[in-house]
Amino acid sequence: LLIWQGLGYYSRANRIYQSSKILMKLVGKNFCKDPHFWPIEIDQWISLPGIGRSTAGSIISSAFNLATPILDGNVKRILSRLLAFERTTIKEEKKLWELSSILLSTIRPRDFNQALMDFGATICTPKKPSCISCPLQKFCIAYLRYDPHNFPKKDMKKIIPFHEIGIGLVFSQEGKLLIDQRLESVSMGGMWEFPGGKKTPDESIKETIKREIQEELGIIVQVGAKLLSFEHAYSHKKFFFTVHICEWESGEPQPLASQKLLWVSPEKLVDFPFPAANSKIIAELFKHLGIENKKNLNHQ
Repeated sequence: LLIWQGLGYYSRANRIYQSSKILMKLVGKNFCKDPHFWPIEIDQWISLPGIGRSTAGSIISSAFNLATPILDGNVKRILSRLLAFERTTIKEEKKLWELSSILLSTIRPRDFNQALMDFGATICTPKKPSCISCPLQKFCIAYLRYDPHNFPKKDMKKIIPFHEIGIGLVFSQEGKLLIDQRLESVSMGGMWEFPGGKKTPDESIKETIKREIQEELGIIVQVGAKLLSFEHAYSHKKFFFTVHICEWESGEPQPLASQKLLWVSPEKLVDFPFPAANSKIIAELFKHLGIENKKNLNHQ
């Protein structure tokens, strides 16, 4: 997770790791470099964490050059335009899978599937498709009868929720900082973070920090000076973080909402995987404490 830090999709990293362990048990260390011992059935790949039908088909065709269809976002768009499907309902998606299977070259499935994905990424693009240079133009119903750009129809953009978050940097008398590790079952599982949470409408940000820390860690803190405030956006939500320096007053810290707690020296924070937003907090904290940044915390 430390190597993956800042890239997002942390659950994907965990699934890759879990799948790799399962595959090593299945294949065996002595045969891991021999393709004849690797699974080639689609059901075997789908059974792995995070592997769906299209990903499984892509793996099998790419790794073993076997005729297994795919239907990723690019391919789905190409085939939807060929058939002029406005929506990809369950019924229509079944037809798209059938078409992907029918079109698939049995001689060069690896190259064919890769070409389809590249075709969607470069020619049959979501916006401004290059229909003039498209080799499938005369077969495309969307081009012949309609505007290909309207296929498949885009869903209405969802309103991105906005949350105000209070974060507490809890220091011990020895100058160590309290961090907690997120549960594996939640978003960004396994990453480390500073305690805090969502502000409710009827409380100040300082009250939020004090309440959240008591709920998460079972301790009482004195909320001190503000370190920084900043906005951070993900693809599906936006946050406004306010970070305060806190002093541990009473109670024994417990991981009531996390899997692990640690007291660490501030300069050691760079050795732990944090979500991208926390890198701004760490960088500002280092400035506040006069600690030299040995790693580029703002590269995200």
